[in-house]
Amino acid sequence: MDDYTGYVKTIISLLAIVNPLGAVPVFISLTSDAPLQERGHIARISATSVAMILVFAVWIGEPFLHFFGTSIGAFRVAGGLLILLMGIAMLHGRISEAKHTAAEAKEAKDKESIAVVPLAIPLMAGPGAISLVIVDAHHASNYGNKFLLSVGVVVVSLLVWTALRLAGPLSRALGTTGINIATRVMGLILASVGVEFIATGLKQLLPGLG
Repeated sequence: MDDYTGYVKTIISLLAIVNPLGAVPVFISLTSDAPLQERGHIARISATSVAMILVFAVWIGEPFLHFFGTSIGAFRVAGGLLILLMGIAMLHGRISEAKHTAAEAKEAKDKESIAVVPLAIPLMAGPGAISLVIVDAHHASNYGNKFLLSVGVVVVSLLVWTALRLAGPLSRALGTTGINIATRVMGLILASVGVEFIATGLKQLLPGLG
């Protein structure tokens, strides 16, 4: 990742997998009884949590894999399969259960704070997003590149904060149809990223395929 096009691709892919627009209906549902000021606080904590989780994955993710003896090739295939399944779910206009299950949504309504769980994790900074940043961090050749990748994560988190902060107006402007269209477009991008991850990971695991 020594060229800026790689970082742009990462930001777009990460934005697709985090999918803040897709999180808007969940955010509105979980904060329907909260006053406006509290909604703003929840949006800020959620976005901050997304940034912290993914930046942590950028710097600690690969050493964590090495600790468990997992190769980056195997992780690419596993992460690619997960991202592909999430993309397929989004193409059908729904949130993958890998990000947020019905049971988690029901439990969240009984919690005093839903900013971190389930909004930040697993809804936005879930397994797919974590897999993506770990794989991209693997290609960062030095600390400077990892820093730029971390900046990209912060940019996505700012977009998350903006989407949640403007959840009400966005929901009214786009409507269910608009949000579903955006989700399907993001799903197509994700499916492509997942297939690329799987193909590259298989080449690493089975060099004869190349």
